[in-house]
Amino acid sequence: MHAFQCSFGRFLLFAFFLAPIQTYGSDTFTFSQAKRELKTLYTTELSPQTFYCGCDFKKQGKKLIPVLESCGYQVRKEQKRASRIEWEHVVPAWEYGHQKQCWQKGGRKNCARNSDAFKAFEGDMHNLVPAIGEVNGNRSNYRFGMVTSSKHASYGACPMKIDFKQRVAEPTVRARGWVARIYFYMSEKHGIKLSRKQRQLFEAWDKQYEPSDAECQHERAVAALQGDRNRYTAEKCR
Repeated sequence: MHAFQCSFGRFLLFAFFLAPIQTYGSDTFTFSQAKRELKTLYTTELSPQTFYCGCDFKKQGKKLIPVLESCGYQVRKEQKRASRIEWEHVVPAWEYGHQKQCWQKGGRKNCARNSDAFKAFEGDMHNLVPAIGEVNGNRSNYRFGMVTSSKHASYGACPMKIDFKQRVAEPTVRARGWVARIYFYMSEKHGIKLSRKQRQLFEAWDKQYEPSDAECQHERAVAALQGDRNRYTAEKCR
């Protein structure tokens, strides 16, 4: 009996080391928790500028309000949404979740309730950035790329381009390298699959556009809270 227990114990130990282990850093946050943490960071430590357009923003009561004139932003259609800051998933929730069983059985809400992996994705602050609400809504879950059509959404002096027909969003120069490095991190951390075309584009952006002070500061602040680094940014911010 003793020999059997020892053999069984060795089997369990062997199986444990063979089993894949998914880690999410020392701390994981829900989306709601992540937004609260980021709001505090951007009103105490980090430069309050929007991700795509570089607009200043400020705290007004409990809300964060973009200062549209600071970057020459012109409202396209949605005045109400253009008047608030939203937390943009650079890698959209749809891109991560739509092929998962929880999504197919109830969409994003079901995944947020029942999938720990999805919760960790949704609350990963390396993937969350402040954006003007209208831009966040217009970008939707469109892939990033270069817009070739002259018929695209425009926002005054903010050079963000969105082609609704082709479902493509072209980020501003200030955001391109940051977008690339977020995608590389999310691919490595959460298993986001990149097509060959995506990877080639992001590799080009990563080389061409070095991290700004804002990107480096965001990465360090998030790492201190979340317990993991975006190495693609961190290695260039030394």
